[in-house]
Amino acid sequence: MSTPITPGSVDAYPCPYCRMTGPLSERGTCRTCGNPAKVNALVSDSGWEELPGAKDMAHIQFGRSHVQIAGSFVPVADFDLQAGDRIWFPHHKLTFAESSVKLANHKDGKSFFTRFLAKMERYLLEATGPGHLALSDNHPGEIVSLPLDRGKAMWVRNHCFLAATDAVTYAPSANNLYFKVRNGNDIEIERPLGMYDDIFSAPNEQGLLLLHSPGNTMFRDLQPHESVYVQADALLYRDLSVSAWLIAEYPRAKVSIFSNQYANRHLWLRLTGPGRVAISSKYEREINNPHPIVEGTVEFIRW
Repeated sequence: MSTPITPGSVDAYPCPYCRMTGPLSERGTCRTCGNPAKVNALVSDSGWEELPGAKDMAHIQFGRSHVQIAGSFVPVADFDLQAGDRIWFPHHKLTFAESSVKLANHKDGKSFFTRFLAKMERYLLEATGPGHLALSDNHPGEIVSLPLDRGKAMWVRNHCFLAATDAVTYAPSANNLYFKVRNGNDIEIERPLGMYDDIFSAPNEQGLLLLHSPGNTMFRDLQPHESVYVQADALLYRDLSVSAWLIAEYPRAKVSIFSNQYANRHLWLRLTGPGRVAISSKYEREINNPHPIVEGTVEFIRW
């Protein structure tokens, strides 16, 4: 079993989850990501390790301010902002804000149309301290903290963004993962990950990114040229050094006049290292499409 580390036992704890080094909080958790400190890593036989997520009443420090995670099933991020400190977030995830907190539209330099195509929340707010405000994604899951070092960037799955500090920027990047299916005389384009990738980075100084992961979260570090196959909607985040490719899998079976050889198609996302990847246990299942794939950035496998 994993053995917790007591507060004060180490002055510089290297957290295996956020990859930051620093002192522990009074509750024996990492100050940077809120995850409990431990000695032994619990890794499954297949190589995945559970990311525990910030637990109930965990404190996460960023600059002079901090955020406290409240709740276990539908967690709330309760921010205590000091004067001048600022965060930004989707407007519909605001739970409450004290009157001393200044709310304004967040200007990220992206047009409404660009955010619409990227499936990013179209209306973003920024909150400037001093004061308390809380954010929630309003459904069960875990809050995952991703501290970003200066110059670090991370790919994040659509609609999982909860909040970020002012040092974190967002830039949609064109996604070339697509395929075309033939439906009679029509050709339809499908993009399992959307038209754009959501890239969050901290170009000038260290920042904090909070995500809401539906279900439980697992992560692993892929070695160079090591690959793993995951559901496209299960991927939560990945390092930009990890490459992605679509795989279409078809069963090799005889087809009768009452069945369609394409009806049992299954799509995978192949991720190849080096780099860190994380997946959620809750994801949307692909709806079987009986139409053949005719073109795109996709490989075919028959078994």
